[in-house]
Amino acid sequence: MQVLKPDFRVKIKNMKKSKKRVIPGFGLTMGVTITMLSIIVLIPLASLVVYSSQLGLKEFFEVITRKRVLSSFYVSFITALGASLVNAVMGLILAWVLVRYEFPGKRIMDGMIELPFALPTAVAGISLTSLTADQGLIGSFFAKFGIKIAYTKLGITFALIFVGIPFVARAVQPVLEKLDGSYEEAARVMGAKPGLIFRRVILPELLPPLLTGTGLAFGRCLGEYGSVVFIAGNRPYETEITPLIIMSELQEFDYQSATSIALVMLIASFLILFLMNLMQARNSKRLRGGAI
Repeated sequence: MQVLKPDFRVKIKNMKKSKKRVIPGFGLTMGVTITMLSIIVLIPLASLVVYSSQLGLKEFFEVITRKRVLSSFYVSFITALGASLVNAVMGLILAWVLVRYEFPGKRIMDGMIELPFALPTAVAGISLTSLTADQGLIGSFFAKFGIKIAYTKLGITFALIFVGIPFVARAVQPVLEKLDGSYEEAARVMGAKPGLIFRRVILPELLPPLLTGTGLAFGRCLGEYGSVVFIAGNRPYETEITPLIIMSELQEFDYQSATSIALVMLIASFLILFLMNLMQARNSKRLRGGAI
């Protein structure tokens, strides 16, 4: 076998370096990326900190610890958490049905998952309110059992489930489609029952996208305004959500109070997403056989 001389190796290496990239250079693309990221994300987030810092520490805590604000925090967080947990289960089931089964109308159902993204939030809120009211199609059924949906926390949760379920379904669906079926078949040949196969073979693979979708759904639900404001009823201390408090402060031109409340919501969302990513990283490490 002929060995290349050092000068030939250098020429080949230089030829590889001189190849032109299909897309523009790194400097241009990185500049565009940073510019867009700054305009869309960094500048709005920085404005929250700047406006909030105009208040002293004492005034900041006075704003975010008002009884009405604390009550809205509770309503927003508890309904967003409940809706996200329901979305995690329903989104997983929905993705499973769309991937593993063939049935008439499958493509229609698959397309309907995108409906919460395409539908204006105000239209979604009005539609959900009319459906869940005591005289509505869904609300009238539950009213027979003394269960009221519209203008309660249950109604807010119902609206948030509608808004957040696409995040979970679309996160899980592509992973489920690419899942290698040979592991399931091997477990089945070894005598494992379907429930055990799902828990020990399938679920560990689906857990990272499931956590990602649930975290995104929680972030969306926590700040949702348009589809919730109609069905909530906005009764202070009962069904008033935090985004409505923020809008009220903005309408009164109290930007410092509005940004202070929004900053708390932002920190809470980042904390939840950080915990979700931490759990996802630990699960991925476990799947690779690393120590935890």
